[in-house]
Amino acid sequence: MPASSCRKHALPSWTRYLLLLLIAGAGGGLSILAASYLYLAPQLPPASQIREVEYQIPLRIYSNDIKLIAEYGEKRRQPVSYEELPETLVQAVLAAEDERFFRHNGVDLKGLVRAAVELARYREIRSGGSTITMQVARNFFLSRDQRFLRKFNEIVLAIQIERVLSKQEILELYLNKIYLGHRAYGAEAAAQVYYGKSVGELDIAQQAMIAGLPKAPSAYNPITNPERARVRRNWILFRMEETGALTPEARKAAQAEPVSARFHAARPEVDAAYVGEMVRLQAAKLVEQDIFTDGIRIITTIDSKRQAAAVQALRTGLHSYDERHGYRGPVAQRDISEAPALPAIDVSDSEQPPTEDSELPAQAEKAEIEKTITGLDPKVARWVKMIRDQQRIGPLQPVIVTRVGDRDADILFRDGKRAQLAWDDIRWARPQLNNKYVGEEPQKAADVLTRGDIIRVRPVGPDDNRRWRLAQLPVAQSALVSLDPATGAVVAMQGGYSFSASNFNRAVQSERQAGSVFKPFIYTSAMENGFTPASIINDAPVVFDDDKLETAWRPTGASGKFYGPTRMREALYRSLNLVSIRILRQIGISQAMGTLKRFGLPADGFQRDLSLALGSASVTPMDIANAYSVFANGGYRVTPWAIQRIENADGDILWQAADVILCEPPCLPPLKLEDEITELASTEESGSDDGDNADKPITPIQPEPVMAPRVLDPRIAWLMNSMLQDVIRVGTGNKARALGRDDLAGKTGTTNDQVDAWFSGYAPDLVATVWVGFDNPANLGWGEYGGKAALPIWIDYMGPALQGVPERQLEQPSGIATVRIDPDSGLLARPDNPNAIREYFIEDQVPEMEPQRGPGGSNSAPEQIF
Repeated sequence: MPASSCRKHALPSWTRYLLLLLIAGAGGGLSILAASYLYLAPQLPPASQIREVEYQIPLRIYSNDIKLIAEYGEKRRQPVSYEELPETLVQAVLAAEDERFFRHNGVDLKGLVRAAVELARYREIRSGGSTITMQVARNFFLSRDQRFLRKFNEIVLAIQIERVLSKQEILELYLNKIYLGHRAYGAEAAAQVYYGKSVGELDIAQQAMIAGLPKAPSAYNPITNPERARVRRNWILFRMEETGALTPEARKAAQAEPVSARFHAARPEVDAAYVGEMVRLQAAKLVEQDIFTDGIRIITTIDSKRQAAAVQALRTGLHSYDERHGYRGPVAQRDISEAPALPAIDVSDSEQPPTEDSELPAQAEKAEIEKTITGLDPKVARWVKMIRDQQRIGPLQPVIVTRVGDRDADILFRDGKRAQLAWDDIRWARPQLNNKYVGEEPQKAADVLTRGDIIRVRPVGPDDNRRWRLAQLPVAQSALVSLDPATGAVVAMQGGYSFSASNFNRAVQSERQAGSVFKPFIYTSAMENGFTPASIINDAPVVFDDDKLETAWRPTGASGKFYGPTRMREALYRSLNLVSIRILRQIGISQAMGTLKRFGLPADGFQRDLSLALGSASVTPMDIANAYSVFANGGYRVTPWAIQRIENADGDILWQAADVILCEPPCLPPLKLEDEITELASTEESGSDDGDNADKPITPIQPEPVMAPRVLDPRIAWLMNSMLQDVIRVGTGNKARALGRDDLAGKTGTTNDQVDAWFSGYAPDLVATVWVGFDNPANLGWGEYGGKAALPIWIDYMGPALQGVPERQLEQPSGIATVRIDPDSGLLARPDNPNAIREYFIEDQVPEMEPQRGPGGSNSAPEQIF
């Protein structure tokens, strides 16, 4: 080839110099990177540590059938495996964050070059060029400060991580670690927070929405900034089409979806927030781990079905009380002068989103934007804005009245759904004049409601025929405690109408006067001191002079009626106050106090006077339920407890409850669970203290068995049970006969001026106590006795709670005699006595034979009057 030809094809000298310069620069850059790697790698934590990563997982509390009660912790996180992640979610994340993830070795050179260009152009770090692996390195090992050294550290760690973990493992770590707004860490938590369902249940549009959050959880948040979130979601969907993850048709359909995200708090499966808070405080004393970050699981003694029945019964009872005392008016009123008219509701389609109306309001453009984002009818959206500041409380939903008919009204919920209130669910709302008086019964819906009223409604009726009823947050409160009398395990507990409205747990924190629910303990003390169910006590007025009082004490009965000489059994089921006072005066305060202490009641704080017979003692519902367990189990004192076991994130048992043993004397005193914790096996016993036994199973901390001692003679326990059953058969608790069981027993209770209403009762396998009253003690209103305010709640709970539980009577102990007595004298009846009734006695307490009946068939006055 001629020399001229070679010169023709030779590169110009400046080009050769440029090429050499680029090669030298690349080599120098690689040399710098290599030197940086060799320098930084020894200073960084080993990437292999990532296999030992422990997520900060919140504390979760469960019922005994492993249904979620509550979740506590700063970070909401629920780790899932890669296999549980939808493929489309993975593709959405890759399209948004790292398209070449499966093709690079942890560092995307193209992305780094782009980041360098942006740095040179804008003099600040913008995109950063981070791969998903580099983000994992930063999230697990480094700070978030945007410094050059950190970027080099990310690169080094990313390369190391790619050597240790598979791509699937890296994605699993990433999608479980990243922060996605509203305290949600990881994809599963975000799915629960924004959509109230598992990540596997999300549609493509929702998955793309979550995939858009890692870049800026606040800026692209679908709750606080739905328009920007929608724009980013649609961009990600477009990128998914570009990468082949979506067809054009699927992309268009997903982009057309409205922004359906809204905040979902941790959704429990069991409504037992009062239990959760109580258990949380107890657990912190039982284990050394950080219970809020280590993924601790607490399994309680709560029965989910019984808990649901307790919550439903308590709320229904409070609403019934509230409706008896009148309507207090709307929560608020909104100016609706410029609100658009809405089409009438088709009752058959009630509570469904309304059909769009073709006629748009004047602000059509603004409304259309909102419709595009939320999917709501533009007119409906304007009404929804008026109630977005209102919160749900328990089952109570805030709504705004959009139309008032003659005897019905249309309402609209915060999510844009609509429903109709029927007249039967409005007509109860007589205006409340005060706690004792209500106004006239309304004749039409307009007497109660006005357009623009913000009111509350509650669901009533079965699920397949649910309707909405006008309601209000009850001003009265209630508590319900239910125990297993054989062990003391708390199977259900509700400390108020709603934990979100008031976290004061009235079941264990509110000490209130017990009223007549206290009388069975006084009667028990009397039985221990020679009284029998047939003992005659005079129910008649009595006056007590006391130097400590300004005036004489003249106790009365609730009805104002006096029955004269009365058998003790009858006095109990009639709840006669004067009889209880005479009994206590006869046996003495000291004797009664001894009995009360054996029932586990806090007697040291009780007032030592005769008012104790009427229940002047202040106790909690838990105190009463626990004391009634003694009657239900035949005479043993158990201690209430609510934690079955505590587990770590791996399911190892850290602590578990003691066995409860009902024991006959001689018997050890009952042990406090929190005070009887045995220590972990010592490191000397394990043979090492250097961590070599890290894989050794954890030795659970477990208390010694709890000995529940007999505190009541079985014969007296059986007799008291018989008398308490009469309270339900023929006495103040007779409404409970509606349950159709013969093994129920209990006692009503009402304090002076109807301030506190109680009912405590049981079947041999279940105890329940109900209290109703105001947090600031006040009169509940005329006629609001225990049998009216509290007993219906107890009945509504015990019905479903005892479903499937066979009827069972306490076994009659030896030493009980069954005889026929004269009901007037309480003495053993002669065979010819036509009025004789059956009664039970301890064998050596059977009364004497009544005297011979006179010609008129009558006996002389009874001799046994106290």
